[in-house]
Amino acid sequence: MPKIKTNRGAAKRFRKTASGKFKRSRAFANHILTKKDSKRKARLRATTLVSEQDTPAIRRMLPYL
Repeated sequence: MPKIKTNRGAAKRFRKTASGKFKRSRAFANHILTKKDSKRKARLRATTLVSEQDTPAIRRMLPYL
């Protein structure tokens, strides 16, 4: 059985937690920030967990993480 290649784009975007879930950063925090209030920008800086529905796809892309 050959080894599975890691999806390098996914490897740069997701990190695995100790409990086996995946962390991700939030979208919409790169540009056009002047119209977003400080509270919203602070929330966008925080990481969050990948949803349960998307976790199997992430796990397939990152087999050795």
